[in-house]
Amino acid sequence: MHLNEDQDRREPCDKADLIIQENVQRKWQSYLWDTLDKSPEERTFLFKLDFALLTFASLGYFIKYLDQANINNAFVSGMKEQLGLYGNELNYMQSCWTAGYVIGQIPSNILLTRIRPSIWIPSMEIAWTVLTFCLCRCTNARQIYAVRFFVGLAESSFYPGMQYVIGSWYRKDELAKRSCIFHVSSAIATMCSGYLMAAVYHLGGRGGFAGWQWLFMVDGIISLPIALAGYLFIPDVPETSRAFYLSKNDRAFAKKRMQLEGRKPRAPYTKAKIRKILTSWHIYALTALYVFFNNGGAGAVPVFAQFLKDSKHPKYSIAQINDYPTTTYAVQIITTLLYAWTSDSILSGDRLPPIVFGGAVNIICYISLAIWAIPEGWRWTCYILSGAGFGLSGLCMAWAHEICADDNEERAIVVASMNEMAYVLQAWLPLLVWQQIDAPQYRKGFITVTVLSASLIVTGFITKALHKNQIRRQSYNVQARDHQVDGETVRSSGEDVTSENVQMAAKE
Repeated sequence: MHLNEDQDRREPCDKADLIIQENVQRKWQSYLWDTLDKSPEERTFLFKLDFALLTFASLGYFIKYLDQANINNAFVSGMKEQLGLYGNELNYMQSCWTAGYVIGQIPSNILLTRIRPSIWIPSMEIAWTVLTFCLCRCTNARQIYAVRFFVGLAESSFYPGMQYVIGSWYRKDELAKRSCIFHVSSAIATMCSGYLMAAVYHLGGRGGFAGWQWLFMVDGIISLPIALAGYLFIPDVPETSRAFYLSKNDRAFAKKRMQLEGRKPRAPYTKAKIRKILTSWHIYALTALYVFFNNGGAGAVPVFAQFLKDSKHPKYSIAQINDYPTTTYAVQIITTLLYAWTSDSILSGDRLPPIVFGGAVNIICYISLAIWAIPEGWRWTCYILSGAGFGLSGLCMAWAHEICADDNEERAIVVASMNEMAYVLQAWLPLLVWQQIDAPQYRKGFITVTVLSASLIVTGFITKALHKNQIRRQSYNVQARDHQVDGETVRSSGEDVTSENVQMAAKE
């Protein structure tokens, strides 16, 4: 009985050793999609994983960002006038959401290393779906502040949690593409939010609800089935997976792949581990990098939409105010995918060049908007092209997974810390530099994000230098260890020979 069980366990592992290779000879097809140069068995495994995990992650992030972005669309589509929000209420709504989002992230990711992601993440999705329905019944700013706080708290589990799960399954030549495909769904959601608002605005008056209230109800209707699907499709992590679509061989493949990447499985939290995490450069450099990226853009307020709403000659319709800004997110989608494909393939896993490019585009666009007295065509171009700086999240997260590969718990905490601290700054920065009363010129905001984009580029170079030094040190330690093992082997062999000579001499 035990022999059969041992054999059953060994067979998938033996097959994984044969199928999964450390280095695969790259073919030109792999520059189009990375599974095309892998074995049929590994390709089938990745197809199943992509179909389930990546599809759910993208849909889940779509509904999260739809709920997150629709407060802006609702605000410029009647909520402001109906509820009398003529001060900085929009800023306070964003800050309440951010406060909840910040509080929940690190605790949530710590829990994910102990609770199955397939239970925790969908449960939080259902919570924020219910709260989104509640927004349509709010009648004053204070009620919206309270609901938005709890929406942010529930949503805090999703992005860092799914990034942690994605980083537990994919190898270096696959990771940026998956992280960026996951992230690009936020841009699609923001685009769809504009189109959705334009569509449901015409429902205003039906059932006694205004158009902006219908927007939140439609959000909730879209969100609920996606949240429920998470219980089935999230595969957890390789060592605990029980996903119905993965076989024993698939799970063995997953473990072997992560072993070859040096990505460690789960381990207990200890004082030594916590000390190591808090004294390493990883958490500080990577968090700074993500803080500068996440706040180095005008995503905190709908700058393009408010420019259009403020225009008197020509005067734009509600549909145009919601539709035209979606071009910014179209640029984000295109550039995000370009960053991912070039980083994983042409740049052989180098994450820095796309980060520098995105930061440079931001600097050009936001300096121009800060000047403001520029040709109207160039102003529109700057609003649209600024989307090129929004698509770097997946690259930053992929880089963090690679840098923190040798400690699963550090990887979970660093990923959460990156996103959390980015939103800590976002909780109060808009109150200073993106004040609604400055719309649409936002001079302070445009100057601030220019400085943050420059800081992103500098931090990227520092992170790359530190990572190179880490790789060099690890390589030296491995060589020293191998040399020590070889020395002990030679010494042991010498002692054996000497012992044999003594015994022979004694016999003589």
